[in-house]
This record gives sequence, structure tokens and C-alpha cells, in this order.
Amino acid sequence: MPEHFADRIIDICQKKDSRLVLGFDPVYSKLPAAITEQKELNDELDCEASLDAIMEFGRKVFTLVADHVVAVKMNLAFFERYLWDGLDTYYSLIQEAKALGLEVIADAKRCDIGSTASAYADGLLANPSFVNMDDLAGPDAITVNPYCGLEGVEPFIDVAAEQHKGVFVLVRSSNPSGADIQDFADADGKRFFEHVGEHVASWASASRLIGQSGFSCVGMVVGATKPDDLELLRERCPQMLFLVPGYGAQGGTAADCARGFRTDGLGTLVSSSRAIIYAFDRPEYVEMFSGDWEAAIQRAAADMQKELNEALTARQSS
Repeated sequence: MPEHFADRIIDICQKKDSRLVLGFDPVYSKLPAAITEQKELNDELDCEASLDAIMEFGRKVFTLVADHVVAVKMNLAFFERYLWDGLDTYYSLIQEAKALGLEVIADAKRCDIGSTASAYADGLLANPSFVNMDDLAGPDAITVNPYCGLEGVEPFIDVAAEQHKGVFVLVRSSNPSGADIQDFADADGKRFFEHVGEHVASWASASRLIGQSGFSCVGMVVGATKPDDLELLRERCPQMLFLVPGYGAQGGTAADCARGFRTDGLGTLVSSSRAIIYAFDRPEYVEMFSGDWEAAIQRAAADMQKELNEALTARQSS
């Protein structure tokens, strides 16, 4: 397995013929009844019971989708709400995902400067440096917010370069109101997200960050719900990995996502959360599997993998 983060991602994508990332944003009230109705797990207001249910759900989901996804994107907020016990579950699930050969992306989007940014990088991306935690692995990559400029991102880049990890910098979000800020244009008509993208591409171009695949370990987060902008950024940033949220429940289509790939079919990871982990509530899978929540999740991941591959093939042949 290659050491460089981008090289690992490209290698896994090619071996699995997949570009799909599982977004894991667990909410107790949405978990399958087969889990939450277990006596020892049937109390949403009990921290231990809730987290045990999330742990059981996550362990099973990761196993179900492991053949179809490249990575798991763990949303840290859904664990931090449970305080220190939540973080214990978060790190336990990271180990579960990595044991299945999945890359793990921490979705944290932290932003600060100086010693605070360095502390975030050490605490959220780096492998623990404490001697009694040497068997505990941190995530393989992290999402960050660039609003403070290079000073806020560089500590994460340094950790990534030293520990063969990755950084995805938020450039174009998938939510509607993001345009209120990101579409703001200067006198020349250059929009704010384009300006940010230029800076991030510059940060990513340092030779120490480029792998054998030609991709940098510093990538961008670009929403699928803005396909014209996704394609624009891809044309300008061919050497960068894109992490593309918004596919599925947020309305982004496979055809939208395909506009973020290079002509060789590489470079983009497409994340879907609710449409996979809660697939057992989607009408088409309810009808298909009659309450078998595990079969529904596995099929949803397989269907999305296939849908993305077909959209990419169609775009390459057009």
C-alpha cells in the first residue's frame, strides 16, 4: 500500500472501481429499530446506551459497505455532542474502519491561527504522540476551513506531509446559503470561492506534498450541488483531489459529480451520508427488502457505486 495519502486513495479507487465515500453522521433516533429496541440500548437519553447503539450500528455499516466505498467520512460533531464518551466511540470506530482497509476522513472543518491551529492539527489529524496510545491511529485526512488563510491551514498541511495524511480545504460548499458569501465577486468578476481556490491550489503545489500519482495530499471540498463550479475548479486544479459532498439526500446527482473528475476518471471522492446509512427508510429499499436494514444499506452503497461509475463513463464518452 502506498504511503502518500493521495497515492493510497488512487490505488484504492482503482482496485475497487469505486469513487464513493460513506459519510457517517449518526443520529440515535434514526437508527434501525432492530438496534434501538434492544433492552440495553433502548434509552436515547442515556449516554452510554446511545453510544453503544451508535457503535454497533457503525461497526455493522462499515462492514456492509467496505467493498463499495473508498473511505469513511466521520462527522466529528455527531460524536462531540456526547462529550468525552463520544470521542471514545469516535476513535473506536476509526479503528474499526481502518481494520477493514478503509481510509478515514475526519469531517471537522476547524479554523484558527497560531498555536490554536497547531493544537487542532495535533489533536484531530496527527497520530497520538503519547506513549500509552501508540496503538491508536488517528484519521487519515481532515476537512478544514480556510477563512484564516494559510496560517490556519499550514499546521494541518505539515502534519499531513510528515505522517502521510491528507487535508481537504473547504472551497465551495453544497448548502444553498453558502452562495451568499462564496459568490461575492470583486471588480473583475472573480467570485470569492474562485479566489479561495487559487490560494488552496497554490498551497497544494509544493513538491513535498505531491505523490507518485501526481496528486497532492492537499485537496478541496467542492459541493456536488454546484456542478458548473465543480467543473470549473477541476479544470483549474487538475493535480488536486476533490471531496464532493451533496450527492444523494442534498440533491446532487451522479451526473453532477462526474463533472468533477479528470478525463482519466481520477481525482474525485463523492460522499453520501443519509442516502446510505438510512437507506432502510427509503421507499424503494423498504419495498425491496421488507425491513432488512442491513440489506438495504449494502444495496444502496452498491447502487451508488454503480451509478457514479455509469455517470463517469457517460461523461468520458460524450
